[in-house]
Amino acid sequence: MATYIIVAIIAYLIGSVSFSVIISKKMAGFDVREKGSGNAGSTNVLRTVGKKAAVITLLCDILKGVVAILLALLAGVIMKDLDKALLVQLAGVFVIIGHTFPVFFKFKGGKGIATSLGVLLMINWQIGLICLVFALLLMILTRMVSVGSIAAAVLFPVLVLFIGQNYIVSESSNWSYLIFSIVIAILVIFNHRANLKRIFTGTENKISFKKS
Repeated sequence: MATYIIVAIIAYLIGSVSFSVIISKKMAGFDVREKGSGNAGSTNVLRTVGKKAAVITLLCDILKGVVAILLALLAGVIMKDLDKALLVQLAGVFVIIGHTFPVFFKFKGGKGIATSLGVLLMINWQIGLICLVFALLLMILTRMVSVGSIAAAVLFPVLVLFIGQNYIVSESSNWSYLIFSIVIAILVIFNHRANLKRIFTGTENKISFKKS
């Protein structure tokens, strides 16, 4: 039991490293949470700091999810009698919670999309890629990052129902991954609750693909 708790705590602490805040302060001299939408994520960094900072933030946030899963796997290798699937699932959930409520940054973080992508690609690369392509297509069609993010989160549990291979830990039943995917989807939707209101009222921010 202690190992599960330790993995969850470490994953949470990894998630709590808010690269958007660190990078915006370093490259632009302000906290990204004080500008634009107030969200500590790569989209707000793109709008308020620039493309270079946004790409760096995006990659770092994805890596948080990757590192958390790898550390959970390592713990499973060292402690052979533990449920490896549960370890990676706990790490996946808590790294996203850490990103959303970072202990190092007064619990005001981002929405966890990039970190969720890192987790998904590690848990099941096939499902992760499908969700990524689906999200990108919707973002291009609607010009709303939130629409693609929410839709991909909803798609995740649906894919788990039909895809039974390519999981990073395969000795677990698909039901545990289904529960895990539903928890992730709920987290993402919860983090986008304000966006949902704006989508329904037609006031959601849109991104531009034109060169400025």
